[in-house]
Amino acid sequence: MTFDPIDQRVLALLQANGRMSNAEIARELGMAPSAILERIRKLESRGVITGYEARLAPKKVGLGLSAFVFVRAEETDGPSATGETLAAIPEVLEVHQVAGEDCYLLKLRARDTDDLARILNERLKSIKTIRGTRTTIVLGTLKETMRMPLARLGTEDEAAR
Repeated sequence: MTFDPIDQRVLALLQANGRMSNAEIARELGMAPSAILERIRKLESRGVITGYEARLAPKKVGLGLSAFVFVRAEETDGPSATGETLAAIPEVLEVHQVAGEDCYLLKLRARDTDDLARILNERLKSIKTIRGTRTTIVLGTLKETMRMPLARLGTEDEAAR
């Protein structure tokens, strides 16, 4: 998929502030708001923009402990059944199917170590296909973002080369 420089700038502005109005984006880019709205709708329909959400401060909402859990599973109902079950757990923020010894890598949030133990023992270990887990508790986070490195996106000119 290719993006022209205007699409790249629209995406960059929305990544920085998802609440930015079409009029503000249009002003920033020197374009008509209707043209910006049309571009955003196309980016949404192409599946480039998948949604808008507020980013919450985990500690402020009582979920200050972050952990990564490697999950080893024995898939009997197909390779995605366990992954779908893991993804349905509210405390699990991310589920990645991985290559290697383990099957999945989870990122989860908990109140504290007691809450983490509850999640591991009551939610994860109750899944029949799970054969083992390895957990790493995060002591500090230097960077956490969902922003894509848009400078690396191919433009239409680069794609034609």
